[in-house]
Amino acid sequence: MTAVDDLDRKPAEAVRIAISRADDAAVALAEIRQQLATARPSFVLLFLPSRLQPDELANALRKSLPNTVVFGCTTAGQITSRGYEDSALLAIAFERRHFRVASTLFKPISPVSIADVVSQTERLVSQFRATPGRKRLALIFADGLSKQEDILVAALEAGLKDIPVFGGSAGDGLRFERTQVLHNGEFHSNAALLLLLETDLTFSGLGFDHFQPTEERMVVTRAVPEERLVLEINGSPAAQEYARLVKVPVAELSPAIFAENPVLVRNRNLYHVRAIQQIQGEHGLTFLSAIDDGLLLTLGRGKEIIRTLDTGLAVSDKDGKAPDFILGFDCYLRKLEIERKGLDGEASEHFRQRRVVGFSTYGEQHLGVHVNQTFVGVAFFRPEGGAPL
Repeated sequence: MTAVDDLDRKPAEAVRIAISRADDAAVALAEIRQQLATARPSFVLLFLPSRLQPDELANALRKSLPNTVVFGCTTAGQITSRGYEDSALLAIAFERRHFRVASTLFKPISPVSIADVVSQTERLVSQFRATPGRKRLALIFADGLSKQEDILVAALEAGLKDIPVFGGSAGDGLRFERTQVLHNGEFHSNAALLLLLETDLTFSGLGFDHFQPTEERMVVTRAVPEERLVLEINGSPAAQEYARLVKVPVAELSPAIFAENPVLVRNRNLYHVRAIQQIQGEHGLTFLSAIDDGLLLTLGRGKEIIRTLDTGLAVSDKDGKAPDFILGFDCYLRKLEIERKGLDGEASEHFRQRRVVGFSTYGEQHLGVHVNQTFVGVAFFRPEGGAPL
């Protein structure tokens, strides 16, 4: 890999990055404020580790950054300038000379009202007047336990029309208890945050996984779609049949096994991952994406994950220049697989050299589709006249 200056040695031009590993929310935000003292942000994205309590952080936020627009969410891990982390409070300040932002909160999102999402999105777009010569994109952060992202993102695409949308579902470490998004100084569950961005930077969307289909097919023969719960596969108890296909005892099924043996759904010539979250009850399997009776699934087999990571992140602009930074949304199941294989140091080095910051998600949103076990991101390039990397 060609050496590229990382974000510590060569800071990004369009964003400022601040990190705290303090255990106390007030102390952490004080450290963030100090690191951002010279920034002039349009807004700040804040990604929380599961060890910090959102309510405590919201209270401290009002005192530490009272005049700053802050959005964010809880996470299943962070991607900092060091790579993968679990305990870092990560702040990304988007400089106002390069970015404008407008926002809206969808709440509740369970169940999703498609008509309300479309109309609310269209209203946001119409009120956020375009600046000639600038480009637009949208970011979506949703409650990762809402089970509504598939419908939500499809509705967003209808409302946004030709504006591309990327994002990630909020996480909660590996607890799966409560996930929240941050808007107007408060954290919200059963909600989704939409940010409409305008920028003078060129950007490029990223989306890739490392799986290929096998010959093993399965049919969902009994499901509870609104719960993303599969009770039977091929006419047998779901967990039992899945365990048979991946050749492990049911008792050994775990997030790591699910991460390395996903099921895929074919859409035309593309396969999308339908990741399994956990065993539900005795034999059920809870998924992280939409599922229904009669759905044909294909067992996936992984390709070399570090090689596909490096290839997927190797992007440049029309002049061959590396990104100023990459905002990344990476499925927590990818991280689990990488850690199980002892590759987390190597993966972190690739993130570091490719200038990636972001978080580990409970699901990813890519151009109108909710996916799993996928890296989704946006590579932002320096504007004309910006200092080269």
